[in-house]
Amino acid sequence: MSEPSPTALSRLRAELADSPPLWWALLYFFSLLCGYYVLRPVRDAMGASADAATLFPDRLLAWSATVGIDLHAYTLQVLFTLTFLVMVALQPLYGWLVSRWPRRVFLPVVYSAFIACLMAFWWAFDRELPGRGVLFFVWVAVFNLFAVTVFWSYMADVFDNDHAKRVYGYIGAGGTIGALTGPAITRMLVGTLGVDRLLLVSAGFLLLCLLCIVMLRPWAMRREQREGRDGRGAAMGGSIWAGLRLVAADPLLRALALLMFFGVGVGTLLYNEQAAIVRQAYPTAEAATRFYSSLDWAINGLTIVIQLFLTRWLLRRHGVGPALLVPAFAILVGYCLLAASPLPLLVALVQIATRAGEFSLSKPARETIYTRVDRQSRYKAKAVIDTAVYRFGDLTWVWTHKLLSVIGSKLVFLAGIGIAAGLVVGAWKVVREQRRLPEQAGAATVRAPARDPALG
Repeated sequence: MSEPSPTALSRLRAELADSPPLWWALLYFFSLLCGYYVLRPVRDAMGASADAATLFPDRLLAWSATVGIDLHAYTLQVLFTLTFLVMVALQPLYGWLVSRWPRRVFLPVVYSAFIACLMAFWWAFDRELPGRGVLFFVWVAVFNLFAVTVFWSYMADVFDNDHAKRVYGYIGAGGTIGALTGPAITRMLVGTLGVDRLLLVSAGFLLLCLLCIVMLRPWAMRREQREGRDGRGAAMGGSIWAGLRLVAADPLLRALALLMFFGVGVGTLLYNEQAAIVRQAYPTAEAATRFYSSLDWAINGLTIVIQLFLTRWLLRRHGVGPALLVPAFAILVGYCLLAASPLPLLVALVQIATRAGEFSLSKPARETIYTRVDRQSRYKAKAVIDTAVYRFGDLTWVWTHKLLSVIGSKLVFLAGIGIAAGLVVGAWKVVREQRRLPEQAGAATVRAPARDPALG
């Protein structure tokens, strides 16, 4: 990987000296993604497993055999469907937490619950309990979305729009370093420690996240005071369903949901095609885990280069437009190439470009938009988009892929061209709608016509 130029390093040093919360934000995102990427190769290897018995409990396998259903043929479809159902079931709980409890309470509660779950999975894996695979796959997917969306919501509380444009690229790079470190830890230690003890390593990184949440709280409170709020991190109030109503009522939030839906579509088709390739080429769990670790390394290596050299400059000089539109058009070109020549190597290369573009450009661009909206949109609506809409997209596109793959990969990628075109349209709509926002969130709370009082 190329070393960043002295100019890039000097800018980073200046930001760190000028912004003490940036240190804690970097450590927070590093620890979060490192902990997640320790787990991700394990989860992906399970999803690509050719042995349904490693995933599903004996009773479910017995029932499927009696009704003539081969669960092995529908592994990913079942896993994605269960993930969506769990995500929808958890939305009211999350809405209740953010409505009834102040941030200083519900953020530690969320992460403490994740740590407790990891300890439970360590116990289940250590004793090789049946059915642990499906539970772990679903939990990791839920953990990733909720933990990351809560992180960026919290960053939108700590940093205003101008500050976010300066530092979000660096924060993203800190997360990318964590995302590079996590797979390396898994690759090096999975043979020595085993899968069960890797879960304890991940739990240790989440404990660091808890520390960072506590240390960042004073800066979040100061920003609230600057915007005329009480600065005590009070509960937001409102209905637990407020997030859904906000997304339905607000054109910008609807556009962000559309962008998320089609973005998930292009990723899901690639993920499923890749899983089929891995299933044939890497028959053992250890080999598949190492392959996915290497793929994550390539993705995150490209991501950090873009974050250090391009993201900050692009957001400050040109705003969110290019950061959203350039990756969308690149994905469209990638699917056109795959439709013409669906080679396994090209699938991996497009996967790398797709995810690197999302992490380094699209994600920071979307997150800067949330610094300019009110807290209800920042926590409740954002959680709906990042979790329920995301997993509804997973559910839709994983079954779409199953239908298309019966004919062949070429049809999958032809359909992908249409989905990528939808992604471009979604990005354009977001760029157009965000122009109506004020530059800072203090003026954003009443930017739309009067809303339903139930929203709080």
